[in-house]
Amino acid sequence: MEDDDNQEFDSGSADSSNTTPIAANEACKKGLYMAMKGRPVKIVDISTSKTGKHGHAKMHITAIDIFNGKKYEELVPTSHNVPVPIVERNDYTLVTIGDDGFLTLMSADNETREDLKLPEGELADQIRSSYDEANRSGKQVSLTVYKAMGIEQVMQQKIID
Repeated sequence: MEDDDNQEFDSGSADSSNTTPIAANEACKKGLYMAMKGRPVKIVDISTSKTGKHGHAKMHITAIDIFNGKKYEELVPTSHNVPVPIVERNDYTLVTIGDDGFLTLMSADNETREDLKLPEGELADQIRSSYDEANRSGKQVSLTVYKAMGIEQVMQQKIID
């Protein structure tokens, strides 16, 4: 076979997938993550209907978006697969808050990053307040960052000694 017959294909890395399919009856439990309408959500309520004359048992799932708090609802046959997002949680020490709103963060292995913006709303006010307090008292601010489905955002903060 000649080299001209070989075709090149684009390939992604092994971790390029945002979700993994899991059977609905295994993945859909209160407190677990699921993907709905392209967003990572945390399941808050589930009700299951019995098998009907013409179909499968169905689950009515109510969930809250982990990044913006929006409520989602979906009806899923228990025999089908549902997409489950790969959610990563990392803790960083806050080094500085830039004038442009970007945060300088340091990981546990002393790697710095400056690509995350200060979140909006009440959490941003809490982070600024904690940062000012920590600078006065010689303490540090720890930020928890969640990453799922191509979205990365600061979700929690606390002052540490």
